[in-house]
Amino acid sequence: MQGLTALAFQKFKQNYLGMASVFFILFIGFVSIFAYVLAPDSTRYANQMHLSIHSKPPGFDVQMLIQSNPKKGNQNQLEKILFGSKFPDDQQPISSYRVEGENLIYTPYEAKHIEGLEQTINYLQNPKPYVEHKTFYLGTDNYGRDVLSRLLVGARISFFIGFVAVFISLIIGLFFGSISGYFGGKIDRVIMFLINVTWSIPTLLLVIAITLALGKGYWQVFIAVGLTMWVEVARVVRGEVMRVKEQQYITAARALGYTDFRIIFKHILPNIMAPVIVISAANFAAAILIESGLSFLGIGAQPPMASWGAMIKTHYNAIVLGQPYLAIIPGLCIMSLVMAFMLMGNTLREALDVKA
Repeated sequence: MQGLTALAFQKFKQNYLGMASVFFILFIGFVSIFAYVLAPDSTRYANQMHLSIHSKPPGFDVQMLIQSNPKKGNQNQLEKILFGSKFPDDQQPISSYRVEGENLIYTPYEAKHIEGLEQTINYLQNPKPYVEHKTFYLGTDNYGRDVLSRLLVGARISFFIGFVAVFISLIIGLFFGSISGYFGGKIDRVIMFLINVTWSIPTLLLVIAITLALGKGYWQVFIAVGLTMWVEVARVVRGEVMRVKEQQYITAARALGYTDFRIIFKHILPNIMAPVIVISAANFAAAILIESGLSFLGIGAQPPMASWGAMIKTHYNAIVLGQPYLAIIPGLCIMSLVMAFMLMGNTLREALDVKA
């Protein structure tokens, strides 16, 4: 078994597209976990708004007057890394400033051809205000939020829905598929009827129905997607179990008096995991697309939470308003991640010699 695994791994490594896809997926996973460390805007959901600099193009830079939040020391570092800053600094875009004695006099940034009114704050107050030069590498959205930061934070939803959905679909699919294929008879007919009924309902419609029943939110979407994807796993597992249970080593296991539970989980399932792994990679890609579609429809991740699908929904009008990048960039991210999972699945199919 170890020799076959090593041989499959060698075949996988020889496929450059497959290896590139794995590295890309690992890169997106790293970005998803450490999004708040990498994002210029580390506030929760990267939701810091500056309406005076809304809809700015990529590469836009501005001076920011920053006043530290005295409460930010109350949040531990691990929570800040995983969930963003709960007590963000107060930031205000400014066009110019000067220091006179104890006072810092600044002019707030306003739209073109409009001169802001000068304002004054105490330069020696605690915490002391300071001015920082800030660049928005992918520009700002309609609310003046940093597009790059929301793109990084939004990767979490699109990436982790694959894990949750595939995990749920594997648990349900492996259970029903193995029971149906092993015992056959009435149990098989009942389970196949359930599978066929579930399969006959359009996936997106079923996900929407489950999501509305559970309530709006990203965790509800994760569960809903997982509950609709188990049928593919169950059908594959059922067919493989029906094939493997006729093998001689299974007959020998029955003759030795092993329980059905032990035969299924110790002798059959470990030998049919190759096609299950391949279909799981395809389900990853499908889950990402379904979540993006739900977020676009307004059923998935709810504002102010960032997700790639929600970013497209918010900015699809910008395509005809001269700012197509606001919708195209998250769309390209979705396409790239889905393609990476599909290429990895194809490579796994070839390496594990799974018959399509």
